[in-house]
Amino acid sequence: MTPAQRHARDAARFTELVESASAADWARPSPVAGWTALDVVKHLVEWSRGFLRGAGIELPALDVDADPVAAWRQHVSDVQAVLDDPGGRVLSNPHTGDKPVDEAIDEFYTADVWMHSWDLAKALGREPDLGLERCRAALAAMEPIDRLLRESGQFGPAVPVADGASAQDRLMAFIGRDPAWLPGYS
Repeated sequence: MTPAQRHARDAARFTELVESASAADWARPSPVAGWTALDVVKHLVEWSRGFLRGAGIELPALDVDADPVAAWRQHVSDVQAVLDDPGGRVLSNPHTGDKPVDEAIDEFYTADVWMHSWDLAKALGREPDLGLERCRAALAAMEPIDRLLRESGQFGPAVPVADGASAQDRLMAFIGRDPAWLPGYS
């Protein structure tokens, strides 16, 4: 699967969640401490637009607070356009080095959309399914760099889970989420 295809698939799944939210749902707590459902969407829109500046891509700011659905749809369209025509651009970032822009988006942003779909689904009271094989692969890639990930401040402390926990539950626990989290019971 190409970076453009993977983004189209993962963004479509996230878009379904965004479009299913009612106006009242945006204030619901999420499994990310201190974040609401709206904050999950804002995070994905805002950090990635800044990240793309490293490739010389200036995307206009979007008002996620005013209309999360419209902002998300525009954001997905903007990112997909970059992926559909990366134009040989290289993204330079002091933390990640230089990478072709489509690879950088795939590795950092699309993966973030995929993982945060779990957060948004849980905030909306739905049971997410990230795919067991993909969760296994992500966990296998992350475990060897556990210390680096924790020191980055991007992930909270790992949450203990039972020995027989699913790959998805183990991945979410590894990145600091409680797989048993329910809205209103954080």
